[in-house]
Amino acid sequence: MKRGAWPRAFTTPTATNVTDDVDANDAVSQGGVRGLSGSNGRHIGIIGAGVAGLRSADVLLRAGFEVTVVEGRDRVGGRIHQHRLPNGHEVDVGPNWIHGAADNPFMDLARETGTAVCDFDPVTGGVVDENGALLPVEQGAEYSLAMWMLFEKAFEHSRKHGAEVDPLTSLLDFCQEQVLEILPDTEGDFERKRRILLQMCELWGNYVGSPVRNQSLKFFWLEQTIEGENLFCAGTYRNILGKIAQPVVECANIVYQSHVVEIRGKSTSPNGRVSVVAADGRVLDFDELIVTAPLGWLKQNLRAFHPSLPDRLTRAIRSIGYGSLEKVYISFPKAFWLTGERALSGFCHWLSPNYEPGTNPHRWANESLELGSLEGPDGHATLLFYVNGDESRHITSKVRSLPEGKEREEFLFSFFKPYYSRLPAYNEGDPDCYPNACMSTDWLGDDLAGNGSYSNFQVGLEEGDQDIITMRVGVPEEGIWLAGEHTAPFTALGTVAGAYLSGENVATRIAAASH
Repeated sequence: MKRGAWPRAFTTPTATNVTDDVDANDAVSQGGVRGLSGSNGRHIGIIGAGVAGLRSADVLLRAGFEVTVVEGRDRVGGRIHQHRLPNGHEVDVGPNWIHGAADNPFMDLARETGTAVCDFDPVTGGVVDENGALLPVEQGAEYSLAMWMLFEKAFEHSRKHGAEVDPLTSLLDFCQEQVLEILPDTEGDFERKRRILLQMCELWGNYVGSPVRNQSLKFFWLEQTIEGENLFCAGTYRNILGKIAQPVVECANIVYQSHVVEIRGKSTSPNGRVSVVAADGRVLDFDELIVTAPLGWLKQNLRAFHPSLPDRLTRAIRSIGYGSLEKVYISFPKAFWLTGERALSGFCHWLSPNYEPGTNPHRWANESLELGSLEGPDGHATLLFYVNGDESRHITSKVRSLPEGKEREEFLFSFFKPYYSRLPAYNEGDPDCYPNACMSTDWLGDDLAGNGSYSNFQVGLEEGDQDIITMRVGVPEEGIWLAGEHTAPFTALGTVAGAYLSGENVATRIAAASH
């Protein structure tokens, strides 16, 4: 989900205590003619054809540079990709939210491409307690609202007092402290209510791909997103990606299925250029190189850089966390949860279950978003489960160990049955309640994705904001620049919009430095 659906009332103030990105220069987009690549005689290499790579390539092409994109996959898009379920519906394997509708380039792209978006209320929906009981609507909404208000209080505390917060203090520590004030001993049944609210707070893991106990309170402010509503991309990111990729596919050189094993800076070259060495031995030389590989890939491939990256940059790459957020789609013949007296639409939260010790002995909390209530042709009887941390590692490793097909389906159906079977109108004997299709992501098993997903800010982090700035700067003297969601503006870190803006920013800087 990554920085998912915030209540409308929650806005996101921009942090002002740290210098943020360089503004894009309008002259760059007007300085060249699309299609006349190489008109200024300089050749820029880009590692990665994800959103950051595509956006930086587009800006550079417009400025008259020759551009070559080196991509390890056989397609563009990186984490943006779609899978077609057996029921005929396409679903996003990667991002499926637009985080903050205000001043977000992806809102413009959605409108331009006619991509349908949906506003799910994060407060309404369903909450299933640890005993498997679906709480009354009003009660579930109260807990959801209390959770979001608690997080908003944590954001405010982090913004104002982050400099004094102990790096070892977690978001969970803050929540445990605040719950005592929100639900004092004078509150009726306070122990149960505290337990439920803290279990609700565990769901934060699905927004950053890491358990709440690992979330840094000191740098929690870096998790806030662009202002405005958070919208679900009901029509998938397919057409948006096509719009972003079109100028690059038409005008740039794209080298597919080329795995980078070595990056040589300018100081290592007799001709003063930066070089990329591929696994098949090919060497490509460029005037400048933008590395848009995911943070996880950078962490695992620091030895690929020659000379070694500066100590401060190496420390920044190692310090920022990298998440493990996965998705599981389970489809049914009919969206049975939308029928009956208690129809349930939007999110459903299953708190730490004590009713399923067999498949979930660790009592991982779960969260789903139902897609049956999407309007028109975008609606289909599918539940989208978000899983993170140890649960995501368990599911992906188990699925990976099974043959494709029936055995994987049976495992996923069995694992999630204790949860979807507690939805309204579920009937064990009704064929509409028996799943007929599923798919699960495996970014943890994807080397090109860095074996994970999304940057985040872990307990123990001491210089998180400066780490981000350091990665944004890159090593220009060696001709090596970095882009990606881990170098985004502070209000867009870890989001697809952030990746887009980071690519725009670094391309603008290269163009400005070339004049």
